Amino acid sequence: MSTVSTVNGGISFWYADRGTPLAREPLPGDATADICIVGGGYTGLWTAYYLKKAVPFLNITVLEAKFCGYGASGRNGGWLYNGIAGRDRYAKHHGHEAAVRLQQAMNETVDEVVRVAAEENIDADIHQGGVLEVAYTPAQLARLKDFHSVEIAFGETDRVLRGARETCERVNVTGAVGSTWTPHGARLHPVKLVQGLAATVEALGVTIHESTPVTEIKPKHAHTPYGTVRAPYILRCTEGFTANLKGQRRTWLPMNSSMIATEPLPASVWDTIGWDGHETLGDMAHAYMYAQRTADDRIALGGRGVPYRYGSGTDNDGRTQPATIEALRDILVRFFPSTAGARIDHAWSGVLGVPRDWCATVTLDRSTGLGWAGGYVGSGVATTNLAARTLRDLIQQDSGQSGPTELTTLPWVGHKVRRWEPEPFRWLGVHGMYAAYRAADRRELTSPRAGTDPVAKVADRLAGRH
Repeated sequence: MSTVSTVNGGISFWYADRGTPLAREPLPGDATADICIVGGGYTGLWTAYYLKKAVPFLNITVLEAKFCGYGASGRNGGWLYNGIAGRDRYAKHHGHEAAVRLQQAMNETVDEVVRVAAEENIDADIHQGGVLEVAYTPAQLARLKDFHSVEIAFGETDRVLRGARETCERVNVTGAVGSTWTPHGARLHPVKLVQGLAATVEALGVTIHESTPVTEIKPKHAHTPYGTVRAPYILRCTEGFTANLKGQRRTWLPMNSSMIATEPLPASVWDTIGWDGHETLGDMAHAYMYAQRTADDRIALGGRGVPYRYGSGTDNDGRTQPATIEALRDILVRFFPSTAGARIDHAWSGVLGVPRDWCATVTLDRSTGLGWAGGYVGSGVATTNLAARTLRDLIQQDSGQSGPTELTTLPWVGHKVRRWEPEPFRWLGVHGMYAAYRAADRRELTSPRAGTDPVAKVADRLAGRH
């Protein structure tokens, strides 16, 4: 398999498929609004959508540094699924039932995104095939069974555990020894969704200014090089790019994730692989992979690559390292040997927001009018929607238009977390953690032991993930 012709960067394959949009006009000068949203990705656009639907006369301004969907919303793996970062920690601190409510809200969020996309005529190649997560070593199988049991304990009674033969009948992953499947998931085209959302909120009367980087957020003020937007509510929806804001360098760590997309694969390859249900596909490795069968019969597959750039840096328009492309290609061929001769058409990377305790959160500070949502740790395609509806309810509660709702009382609301360590400690910590995970995965590939490699357990504890 050659990668000589692979396009590297250019934001993402999804933009190569759709075309990079012309940016909307930047902020023309100082302005006022009822609500100013910083960030034109899924979180910001969903928030604008639900607020405008709830209160049509609101004057809402969205400020975006590049163009809507430039960040993770236009580069992700297209996994619309019910996972949420931090649920186990929320169960520990708020009780099991509170975490069950949070999980139920996430289950319902998958259907909510599908519903709105259909209602607003957003064609995002959505296919509700669920999520299939496979194991291909004894250690992974043990983790998978534990994971399956835990998910059922959190209310997913429709989740299914499958053996080796049943798994390969669904998707023929070489060496798969088991899998768990949930119906609460769908495959989609990320850019079609984010561009559809942007057009929808504009049609509702929301003002979007692109090419307008916000340099600092203060109560009632969002400062940009072109002027300041003043509003009673300023909502930070910047996820992996939060570190670019003044004073936010150590708030959320911008973790890198990289992807490749094959050429469209012929019917003979799909006859070998199967995957007729178009499930999103993941595994139980410590440095896990995620993949989808696209609407035009490619495989888009992602993983961690180089996990973090020193000083919370971000990439240059999605370019990723050649070694990462090779590593992802190796995963692709290990899963599906019949793809060994397939061309890799595109490779790219992006950043996602990781809080120090790996817990997603949504908050409105009623004393300042500052709000934020994020820290999704890679599960943002659906979680952004729940966060947006929660921000809507928090603002309506604060402005006296409603009282507490089911969403405002979920355990992730108002969660506080300490900041990441200064450099070089966070660089050393993150790179050390993923070196440990990769080493653990290599040992587990050749080990007959059913237990998780001890090094991975130590890395989890040191990282604060468990």
